[in-house]
Amino acid sequence: MTAADLPSANGRSKLIAILRGGNGHHLETVATTLIASGIDCLEITTNTPGFEKALSTLRERYDDEVRLGLGTVRSVEHVSMATRLGAEFVVAPTTQLEVGRAAKDAGLEWYPGAMTPTEVETAWQAGADAVKVFPAAQAGGPAFVRALLAPLDDVRIIPTGGVDVENVTDYLRAGAAAVGVGSPLIADSLHTGDLDDVARRAEQFRLAVTEVAR
Repeated sequence: MTAADLPSANGRSKLIAILRGGNGHHLETVATTLIASGIDCLEITTNTPGFEKALSTLRERYDDEVRLGLGTVRSVEHVSMATRLGAEFVVAPTTQLEVGRAAKDAGLEWYPGAMTPTEVETAWQAGADAVKVFPAAQAGGPAFVRALLAPLDDVRIIPTGGVDVENVTDYLRAGAAAVGVGSPLIADSLHTGDLDDVARRAEQFRLAVTEVAR
């Protein structure tokens, strides 16, 4: 069995919407628009204004209908925060073993960041539930994912960074368990509150991902 045959690393969806930045005023409305558009897995980062209130509110509102994670988790304190806010998984830009241990102790899924084959294998052997390959575009895109998974075919990877509606199917067909998508999906909506644009982009991504699953 290869990584492509395994269940999606993030549960029900093969797409993780990453909400980062903005001024905090539109965070909840953008998140609810994504959910209404069929995106059922969200990552809200620790460097996004208002992330604590938004994550807590979304967890209370949607219960287990939507998977929610805390992103840019760089410390054990961040893991404690994720648990308190109701997150189910934590995502990190790098692999910090103490963060991984804290996540496991808290019963959270841990998606550490890595780039090279050695880094990916190290993260996987350390107990990662999936490894965030970042930045995926700079690493080589879908071709890199395919080459990486040739020898590491049991590793769940989540390419992030440069994944857009034009190449998302290429990443998934290359063997990615899921993909992380930020600005190509969110654009500047966290600043402007343009929900129509968010809904349109979400539908495009949802249709693209659904096509791969057929």
